[in-house]
Amino acid sequence: MTIHDVMTRRDLMAAAAAGALLATTRAPAQSRDDDLTKLSIADASRRIAAREISPVELTRAYLERIERIDERVNAYITVTAEQALEQARALERELMAGRSRGPLHGIPLGLKDNIDTVGVLTTAASAVYADRVPTKDARVVTLLRDAGAVFLGKLNMHEFAYGATGVVTHYGPVRNPWDLDYIPGGSSSGSAAAVAARMCAAALGTDTAGSIRVPAAYCGVVGLKVTHGLASIRGIVPLSETHDHVGPLARSVTDCALVMNALTGLDPLDPVSIDAPRGDLRDAIGSDVSGLRIGIPRAPFFEELDPEIAAATDAALAMLKDMTRELTDVELPSLDSSAVSNAETYEYHAALAADPARRALYKSWTIDRILSRANVSSVDYIQSRRRLVIARNTVGDLFANVDVLVTPCAMRMPATVEEALRDPRAFPFIRNTMPFNNYGIPAISVPCGFTRAGLPIGLQISGPRLAEARVLALAHAYEQATAWYRREPSLG
Repeated sequence: MTIHDVMTRRDLMAAAAAGALLATTRAPAQSRDDDLTKLSIADASRRIAAREISPVELTRAYLERIERIDERVNAYITVTAEQALEQARALERELMAGRSRGPLHGIPLGLKDNIDTVGVLTTAASAVYADRVPTKDARVVTLLRDAGAVFLGKLNMHEFAYGATGVVTHYGPVRNPWDLDYIPGGSSSGSAAAVAARMCAAALGTDTAGSIRVPAAYCGVVGLKVTHGLASIRGIVPLSETHDHVGPLARSVTDCALVMNALTGLDPLDPVSIDAPRGDLRDAIGSDVSGLRIGIPRAPFFEELDPEIAAATDAALAMLKDMTRELTDVELPSLDSSAVSNAETYEYHAALAADPARRALYKSWTIDRILSRANVSSVDYIQSRRRLVIARNTVGDLFANVDVLVTPCAMRMPATVEEALRDPRAFPFIRNTMPFNNYGIPAISVPCGFTRAGLPIGLQISGPRLAEARVLALAHAYEQATAWYRREPSLG
């Protein structure tokens, strides 16, 4: 029996007692076959506000599911059951006193394990940080806490977010809930897997080259990366701050918008944070998309695709053509910013890697990659970053005649865990996602089909800088016109 198991069972007993006390203060009890983990955030929020369910009940439902399911998926590194139940009880007391913090009040979320949480182990899935307990919350954790979210625990990931498989981790490979023999994608592997398996209502991930969108596509959930700097990355173990983003994975576009609403805003202590007008992303949900002009960047996004991905994307485009004004082929200029990302990755790890004892704790594939980035010159870095900034400043020109871009999210279907363990470098998972990190523009992955083997396929929608509402509007319209997002894996 692990510490994970002991904590969960002990706190489920405490939750049962709390639930009994709350039973007299809310609407009639739910039926035993009413699985609260199947509720969307929007529906759970309405039922909490109406006193039909309590934050403690909802939290307990997710903890019970983690206890039952996660041994097979391995999505969590740390389950903070006791703290989650304490949060839920406090939030229930606030409701009884007539105070609501908004749509996330009492909603249980998971956090990728490179996002700092005060007093809670935060490892970036590495033995290097196996005993690391932050003394401060990441900025996004503070914002979610203020919004009333309940934190269920920290989610497994590709070590230091430096890969797209989710098998290179000190805590064992994360498995895809749709087929446990397959990877979930990465690096936000546990975040996507936990959402797909209903082990949290939503999760935060990070995205440097596709690390939210690729696992979202492979796990059949929605993953959103907003404009670079719109959400603070302070307090998150970095990979490349010029490319790093933080954002939600959820089971619907609406739920992504609800979580993302809490995360935006200027953080003066974050060197890449931007000051942008704060709108309510919920306003995009259900808005008219009939006038949108869709751009299709054929090269390289549609080249060398898995045939089943190509077929699903073609079907999605045919549907979008009927829903919008027009589809037009466009070109998204290529942009190589590897000198920037390589130098920034090495800069963070240089001191750790210089210590032989620490260096020995990295997974060999991770430390080999990091050390290979040591020789980027200052001239190469500055010149590459200058090109990157200019490209970001001018990418809006591409959207003079189109409003959004649509592409397949991934070019290949996921590898098996066994294949990925043999060689984590062999799979071109991020080719279709990395360009949008280079340009720093918003992009989302939404489910658009399944393979014959039953694995999900993702469609990527992107837009110009600060056009999150436009991207969300089209993503939601497409989602609601299909039934793909309603499917769920058979884990019991």
